[in-house]
Amino acid sequence: MISNRFRKTNNDSLASQVHLVQQGDVELQNQLIDAYKPFIAKTVSEVCKRYIDPTLDDEFSIGLSAFNEAMLAYSSERGSAFLSFARLVIKRKVIDYIRQEQTRLVAASLDETYDEDQMDNPLEISAAKAFHQEEVDQWYRREELSELEMKLKEYKISFKELTMVSPKHQDARESAIKVARLLYEDQELREYVYKKKKIPIKSLVNRVKVSKKTLERNRKYILAIFVILSEDFLYLRDYLKGVGQ
Repeated sequence: MISNRFRKTNNDSLASQVHLVQQGDVELQNQLIDAYKPFIAKTVSEVCKRYIDPTLDDEFSIGLSAFNEAMLAYSSERGSAFLSFARLVIKRKVIDYIRQEQTRLVAASLDETYDEDQMDNPLEISAAKAFHQEEVDQWYRREELSELEMKLKEYKISFKELTMVSPKHQDARESAIKVARLLYEDQELREYVYKKKKIPIKSLVNRVKVSKKTLERNRKYILAIFVILSEDFLYLRDYLKGVGQ
């Protein structure tokens, strides 16, 4: 049952409640964790690609811990809603856990195939572990690309079209990514893109050092980067780290 303390703040924004948690409200902290267990389970399930049993699966415990960590680390100044931020933290932590478990299992399997006389081959073992980890990472990348393809359809963009219109020069790509970051980080511009499924060229012309003609030419590439930034594409986001910032 939700306590009176939680009912009192239930009409407040979630961000305000998280702020109270950061101020030391342990009771509210526990209540939010309990209230958002379905959200946590769903997010963890999206990563694991299977049903998650909160009472049996270790991944759910990782998700709970990550949600709590997200509450303590969240800042509304980052330009994203708390649940979007929490979803990213949960997915990142669960993926890290899966990676560690996969590495541990592979190491155990490899250890069983090597007797003491053969254990002078650490480079072979290390290479096998790295190969297996790369297979895991490739699987997640393929999953994200599949999800991105579906998401881009909402903006009437196809992968084939995207490869044709993407800027060919690095400086042009970096400039377009910078514009996409501006769209994502500015709440008013972000909401415009979500609603209209297009970039506000008139508003951007006065805010970026890019001509209207260039914005129009690169608009689909900018939209694609915007989608990557605004969704839970952990691997694809890694490619954008440090670019356009």
